[in-house]
Amino acid sequence: MIIVLTCTAVFVAVGFAFLYNRLIARRQMTNNGWADIDVQLKRRADLVPQLVSVVQGYAAHERDLFAEIAEKRTKALNAGDDPAMRGERETAFARPVGRLLALSEGYPELKASENFLGLQSQLADTENKIEMARRFYNGAVRELNTAVETFPSNLIAGVAGVSRRSFFEIGAGDEAAPQIKLATP
Repeated sequence: MIIVLTCTAVFVAVGFAFLYNRLIARRQMTNNGWADIDVQLKRRADLVPQLVSVVQGYAAHERDLFAEIAEKRTKALNAGDDPAMRGERETAFARPVGRLLALSEGYPELKASENFLGLQSQLADTENKIEMARRFYNGAVRELNTAVETFPSNLIAGVAGVSRRSFFEIGAGDEAAPQIKLATP
């Protein structure tokens, strides 16, 4: 009888440890994914003022657009780690950036500028990295949320302090993301 109770207690302890470690690993994977998104969003936010600076030399009369970009950039950077708020603010930031990039169509000398082309290329690369990081993060969130909601790990999640996370979405479709077309000289 004691052997059965001991085996049962060991089995329960090992099961608890396994589920606990699985939840913590998934939470860490989610944290890692969010950190990757944050890095890429900050990289984009750092590239945009350089792009604005180059465009200002060719289209100085677009002051309202430049001011809007500065305002939305600040709000996006101050949104913190709440995926819903961050996504909303990044969407708002992406819209004027898209209009900034579209300005090049009206300025052939800007479109041919090496600085502009280089920054545009870096921004396109960063947008791709943001998308990859978002997919990774959302996959990690899906795995974490599934583990938090399914039996028996849902019993351990409360004890471990692991809870559901929100997915990270930027915008509602193509209207939000800046459309970056690499200009050719």
